[in-house]
Formats: sequence, structure tokens, C-alpha cells
Amino acid sequence: MKKVTDVISMTSSKQIDLKQSYVTALKDPNFRSYVEHLPIEEDLLMKYTSRLEEASQEFQNCLHCPGLENCKNHEKGFLLTPEKQLKSIVFSYNACAYLKKQLKQDAYQENVYLFEIPKQIKNARMKDIYKDDRGRKEIIKYLIDFLQQYPTTKKQKGLYLNGSFGSGKTYLVAALFNELAKQKVRSALIYYPEFLRSLKESFGNEEYREKFDRVKKAPLLLLDDIGAENMTPWSRDEVLGPLLQYRMNEELPTFFTSNLTMEELESHLANSNNAVEKVKARRIIERIKELSLDMKLISKNRRS
Repeated sequence: MKKVTDVISMTSSKQIDLKQSYVTALKDPNFRSYVEHLPIEEDLLMKYTSRLEEASQEFQNCLHCPGLENCKNHEKGFLLTPEKQLKSIVFSYNACAYLKKQLKQDAYQENVYLFEIPKQIKNARMKDIYKDDRGRKEIIKYLIDFLQQYPTTKKQKGLYLNGSFGSGKTYLVAALFNELAKQKVRSALIYYPEFLRSLKESFGNEEYREKFDRVKKAPLLLLDDIGAENMTPWSRDEVLGPLLQYRMNEELPTFFTSNLTMEELESHLANSNNAVEKVKARRIIERIKELSLDMKLISKNRRS
């Protein structure tokens, strides 16, 4: 058993070490200025010297930070901040002014549901759309008109946008949806082949209905890359058909992107020369025509 005098000696030694570390740290004018402005007594401060040095350094980083992209702090966009709580100091990470501004600017993204859509599409903006391509002129005019009219006329036709890989079809529609999201309009951008796979995995349980209804009832919907899926009678007759029929009945604007023309998509949906299958495929195409305007995007590959 340790003697009381030994315990007292060890405690005193530890306190001396803490004080020496604190006094040494105070030789840094930035650290001294930082702790002097904290409403915390010195006896408590010296117990947390190393952590306070981190907080002081991050505070200095913030003072000279030109923007969020150049953040030097341990957690990008956050500042380590000390706060006295009873007889201790608690350190927490608080968002800096730049991060708060960005979060406010990006708040509209909560209105956009993305399913297996590339991350860069999340930040698509109308002002960043390439306008140096004549093949986009008609489409851009449509997007601008839709954006201006939607708040008062919600029963508008969407687009069936077909064209080559990498021409920017998805980006164009995403830019429109993001602009409307700033007006609190909810939308869903769905990579269709993966959506079908996900539905199939959840078939027969409650999750299936939740996934299906979320997409079916979205005020604005993009089915991205339709025609790239592995077509089955189930995906056509039990998923796509009812989804499009609901949106037709409710007059909900629906957009499509595809590498296929409508004629090619019809052949894809029939998947055979069987007369019955051809009729079913034709019905799907008629619904798509009812919901959208057919436009072609002929453009160079922007992804290369």
C-alpha cells in the first residue's frame, strides 16, 4: 500500500509538470492570446495544455483561411473549441463560417432523392451547362421554359432525352431539378437498371413497396438510362407499366434518359417477335409519349 506522503508527493509532482508545460506553451504569443480570451481559470487550463494548443492552432488556421477548400484543420470545415463544464473542459468540433455558408447553400439538396446517380450530378447547376453546342439549344430552351412555368403550371410534360454516352443527358435534367429544389420542389433521380435490381432484392416485403412508392409518387422523376436494364416481363409489366400509368393519371412530370431512340426502346421492351409482347411494349411507349417530349442530344462525350 502506498503511503499518504507518497501519494501527496506524486500529486504535487504531476501538478508541477502540468504547470511547467502550460508555462512553456505560454511563450507562444498566439497561444497566450488565445487562452487569455477564454473565460476559464488558469488552474483548470493548465490541465489541458496539449489539447488547448491544438485548439489555438486551429483558431489561427481559421483566422487566415481563404476558404473551405484550403482548410488546414483536422476536421475540414470544423474548429476545435473548448468549453468549461463543471470542473473540466470539454472540446467539441464546431462548424466554421465557410462550412455554415455552404450547408445553407446546399440545403436544397435535401429535396432531391438520388438513387445510384454519380456524385458530380448532385451539384449540377443550370449556369454550368455547356452552351457551346448547337445540339443543346432546343433542350436548354425547354429546360428554361419548364423552370419558369413549373411553379404555376405543374402539369407539364417531361423529356425523353436520348443520345450517345457521355453527352450530358443526366446532367441537364439534374441541373433543372436542382434549380427547382431551391424552390422546395421534391424530385427523384433514379438510375433505372440498378433500381430494378434493388426492387427485385426486396420483393415480397415492406421495403419493396416503400421503394416503389417513393419513386412512383415523386413530384418530379428522372428514370436514368432506361433501356440499359436487363429486360424481363416482370420489370416491364409489374414495375415500369404501373409506375408510368400512375404518373400519367396524376399528371406528374416524368423525364427519361436513354442511349436508345423510342423505336429502339420499344424493341428492347418487346424482347421478341411475339405479337403479345410487342403489344405490351407498344403500350409502354405510348405512356412514355404521353408523359414526355422526345428530344435527341447529339454531342461529344463530355466525360472523356
